[in-house]
Amino acid sequence: MSRPTAESGTASNAGSAQARRELLLPYLALGLYLGIVFTRSEVISWYRIQEMFRFQAFHMYGIIGSAVAVAAVGVWLVQKSGIRSMVRRPMDFPAQPWTPPGTQYWIGGIIFGLGWGLLGACPGPIYVLIGNGLSVMVAALASALLGAWTYGRLRHRLPHS
Repeated sequence: MSRPTAESGTASNAGSAQARRELLLPYLALGLYLGIVFTRSEVISWYRIQEMFRFQAFHMYGIIGSAVAVAAVGVWLVQKSGIRSMVRRPMDFPAQPWTPPGTQYWIGGIIFGLGWGLLGACPGPIYVLIGNGLSVMVAALASALLGAWTYGRLRHRLPHS
């Protein structure tokens, strides 16, 4: 069985590619919206992040706390109402017994926190910072991708729960 090439692609392949692109459009719109929200609320501001780490302002803690509260209410609503995903799959939240955080969480949290503090940017807004013209964040993105790749290569040797 041969794979279709660019020249011999079928209409069904073109249709499925179009369908995949259409499924991604809401996520693109959400990303653009969040980029605007991040910029306007100063979540991407290096100064705001430094204020947070120095305990000089409540701004970032208020935003993070609000996000946690909204997410908790959203998860609760999804669980109670049985809402399905955009592709009509049920959204399950399997119950798992609570276990205390292991060493891997402490080590990972420390590494993440040090990187966040030194860089002055959380991984989420890196794309927004690049989009706002802060080209030095391309190095941050490359470092984040390198870190994810390194984790993927070393995952089998690391402790997991």
